[in-house]
Amino acid sequence: MEKIPMTPAGYVALEQELKQRQQVERPRIISAISEARAHGDLSENAEYHAAKEQQSLNEGRIAELEDKLSRAEVIDVSKLSGDVVKFGATVTLVDEDTEEEKVWQIVGDSEADAKAGRISISSPVARALIGKKKGASVEVVTPKGARSFEIVAVRWA
Repeated sequence: MEKIPMTPAGYVALEQELKQRQQVERPRIISAISEARAHGDLSENAEYHAAKEQQSLNEGRIAELEDKLSRAEVIDVSKLSGDVVKFGATVTLVDEDTEEEKVWQIVGDSEADAKAGRISISSPVARALIGKKKGASVEVVTPKGARSFEIVAVRWA
C-alpha cells in the first residue's frame, strides 16, 4: 500500500471534510431520500433519483477520504531544515526570462492549490525542484513550453 505524503494541515482538512460528509451530508441525504419515497411512485420520482445520485457521490467521496487518511504519511514540515528542496519546502523561484518571482510550497497531491501557492509533489515544477539547492538553475517543461528558474530561497514553515 503506497503511502501518501501530506502536511499536518492537509491531513486535518481531509479529516474535517470526512466528518462533514459523514455527520452532516449523509443524514441530510438520507432524509431527502425518505421524503422523496413518501411522494409515491419511485420510477418517475426525480427527487428520489437525485437524492440517490447525491448519496452515491457522497459515499464514494467518503470511501476516497477514508482511503487517503489510512495511507497518509504526515510530514511535520516545521521539523525539516536545510537548503535542499524536498517535500514541504517553500521555494522562491525567479523566472530567468521574465524576472518574475514565484513562491511555491511543495505539498501532497490532495493539498495542491496553485492559487494558494501550493503545488503537488508530483507536478512537473516540483519534480524538477526536488533535490536541488538554493542558487541552482532548473528547467521545467510546462504547458507553455520550457522555462528556466533560479532557486533564490528554500524555507521551512
